[in-house]
Amino acid sequence: MYRLVLLSCLLFSFGSVSLSVVASPWEKVSEPSKGDSESIGTYSNGCMAGGEALPLQGDGYQVIRSHRGRYYGHQEMIVFLQQLSKQVNELELGNLLVGDIAMPRGGRFSSGHASHQTGLDADIWLKITDKPLDKNALVEAQPLPMVHIKDYKINKANWSDKQALLVQLAAADERVARIFVHPVIKEQLCKREWKQRDWLQKVRPWWGHYYHFHVRLHCPEGSDNCKAQKAPPAGDGCGAELASWKPKPKVKSDKKKTAAKATATNTTKKKKPVKIPPAQCMALLK
Repeated sequence: MYRLVLLSCLLFSFGSVSLSVVASPWEKVSEPSKGDSESIGTYSNGCMAGGEALPLQGDGYQVIRSHRGRYYGHQEMIVFLQQLSKQVNELELGNLLVGDIAMPRGGRFSSGHASHQTGLDADIWLKITDKPLDKNALVEAQPLPMVHIKDYKINKANWSDKQALLVQLAAADERVARIFVHPVIKEQLCKREWKQRDWLQKVRPWWGHYYHFHVRLHCPEGSDNCKAQKAPPAGDGCGAELASWKPKPKVKSDKKKTAAKATATNTTKKKKPVKIPPAQCMALLK
């Protein structure tokens, strides 16, 4: 009975079961809830109480596209980002550009992110600037691709030791659970001779992360309702696992047969069930 009531509340809030089309109610919330920071639920189905706003500019970093209001996070994430940027500044690597973290109370985006819901995920651009950008440049900032996607090769004109060291600094932090990068970027990190390589276990290949890397923190102390993700597989992930991401050569086939097979697959594909957020998250919406 409880699940039926909660589901009804969810459907009423979203207005439809098609979450990818209808605006998320979390995007209408303009400020965090009061109290201590707490991450609730999973990274892709949760929310955040007592979130904090990352100051739009600080020691060695700037928040880009702040008009979208996605610069809130768990207190642990805010501290992590400030400390990382301070390290980067001290090493004279340049000025960091911080992208999306979470909305004021976390929750589901209508588009753009499946995760970033608990204030423990953040995107950091691999584009490092020599000096802080002006207000207009922060709004209109364009990404700098580190990978030639079609050729599955690193973009040597943009990728450098600075980017490699930046990822290493972030991954070596004990608060970090995972870092997502494009498989080609992971490949570049694997090729380097590092004195310590255990942090490479946290660096996970994932499509789309060719101009930024995605930091994910462990569930912090005090967030008893935060659901942790399983630890990455043992090892540095630089062998067969990484090789499996490399695109396979395309084999020529009968176009008619291929089209028929694709149509049959689409007709039998089941719709993903609606994820029901934790009860604490529904309360945060009110």
